[in-house]
Amino acid sequence: MLLKLGGVSTVVVSSRETAKQVLREHDLHCCSRPRVKGARKLSYNYRDIAFSRYDDYWKELRKLCIRELFSPKRVQSIQPIKEMEMKKLIASITESAFEKTPVNLSDTFLSLNANVICKASFGVSFQGTVLNNEKFQDLVHQTLELLGRFSASEFFPYIGWIFDWFKGLHARRDKCARDLDAFYEQMIDLHLQKNREARSEDDFVDLLLRLEKEEAVLGYGKLTRDHIKGILMGGINTSAITMAWAMAELARNPRVMKKVQSEIRNLIGKNNKARTISLDETDQLNYLKMVIKETWRLHPVSPLLVPREVISEFKINGYTIQPKTRLHVNVWAIGRDPEEFIPERFMDCDTDVKGQHFELLPFGSGRRICPAVYMGTASVQFVLANLLYQFDWKLPEGVEVEDIDMDETAGLTTHKKHDLILVPVKSLDL
Repeated sequence: MLLKLGGVSTVVVSSRETAKQVLREHDLHCCSRPRVKGARKLSYNYRDIAFSRYDDYWKELRKLCIRELFSPKRVQSIQPIKEMEMKKLIASITESAFEKTPVNLSDTFLSLNANVICKASFGVSFQGTVLNNEKFQDLVHQTLELLGRFSASEFFPYIGWIFDWFKGLHARRDKCARDLDAFYEQMIDLHLQKNREARSEDDFVDLLLRLEKEEAVLGYGKLTRDHIKGILMGGINTSAITMAWAMAELARNPRVMKKVQSEIRNLIGKNNKARTISLDETDQLNYLKMVIKETWRLHPVSPLLVPREVISEFKINGYTIQPKTRLHVNVWAIGRDPEEFIPERFMDCDTDVKGQHFELLPFGSGRRICPAVYMGTASVQFVLANLLYQFDWKLPEGVEVEDIDMDETAGLTTHKKHDLILVPVKSLDL
C-alpha cells in the first residue's frame, strides 16, 4: 500500500511474502531510518540513538549489545537478580491471595522489569532517585506514546513545526526527555559512587562508561553519554507488555490456562513452591513457548516495526520503490490471520522469532532485528512460568471472560489500553 503523508511517500507491507522481500532480499536497500525533521534535538534524542538511522553505527552497536548485554552468558549472570526480584513479587502476590485482593498485573510486570534492569545495569534500585517506581512507569508510557504519535513536523516542513508547537507536542516531548535525562544521570552517578571492589566483574554500564571515556568510535562517531542513555532506554517495557497480553489471553481462554499450568506443575512437581523455576527448566516448557509465540503473533509489541527509509531504488512485486520512501512492515496484520488464540498451531513446526520466519516477526528481521531476542524470550518465559506455577488466576468478582477489555494503545509500542486486573489464588496442587 502506497500512502502520501504530507511530503513523505510511505509504503506499508502487510503480508509475509512481501515482508520477506523487504527484510531479506532487499534489506540492504532499506536499512536506514527516517531523519526526524523540524524537531528539537532533545525531544528525539533517545529515539534517534536507540533506532539510529546510520547503518554502520547500528551494526557496531548491535555487535556490542549482543556480545556484552544480551548474550546467554550475560542472561545467566543476571539470573540471581531476577530470582531475587521474583521471590519478592511472589511474596507480595501471596499476601494478595491471602487477602483475596486483585492484582494489577500490567503495573506489576513493568515494575518487575524496571527493577531488574536497574539493578542489573546500574547495581542500584529506585530508592532515593528522582523518580520512584510508579512515576518511572508513567514516564516510560508517556515517552513511548508521545514518540509514536503523529507529528506534523515530520511530514509538513516548516508549517508542521508550528502546528506541533501550537498543540504542545514539542513541549511535552522535551519534558519527558528532560525527566528521563535527569533519572539516567542520577542512576549513572549512583553507579559510579558504588564501591568498585564489591563487584567481581564489570557490568554493562561499566563497559559503556569505559568506552565513553576512551572515546570509542562506533560507526559514524564517538560513543557519548547520550548513546548510553539511549541504549538503556531501548528495552524497558517490551517484555512487560508481552507478559500482560499473555496473561490476558490466558484469562480469556481457561482451557489454555489449565493446560499450560499442568505442563509447568508436572515438570516441577509438588513441594517446590519455596524456590523459583530456573532458566533451564523453563526451556523444557514447550507448551508455554507456544503460548508466548501465539501472544506475539496476535499482540506484537511494535505492530508496524520501527520505520525504515529506502536508501536505493528496488522493486517489490513489480512496483518500484524510490529512495527516501518511508517503509513500514505491518506485523500486526501479518499475524492476524486467523484471530483465534490457539497455541497448538505452533505444535510440530519449527517457526521461531529469530527473523527467519516471516509470519512471526515480534523482534523484526534483517540488519535491524532487535539484538535482545534471547534475553527478551528468556525473561518472558521465566516470569510467566513462575507466576503460573505458584498461583491460579481468577477474574475479579462480577467480571466475565467476555468483559476483559483487549483494546490497545497507540505509540512506538502497543500495550493494553486498560490495566489487566486478576485475582491470585494460591494453588492447592502445591
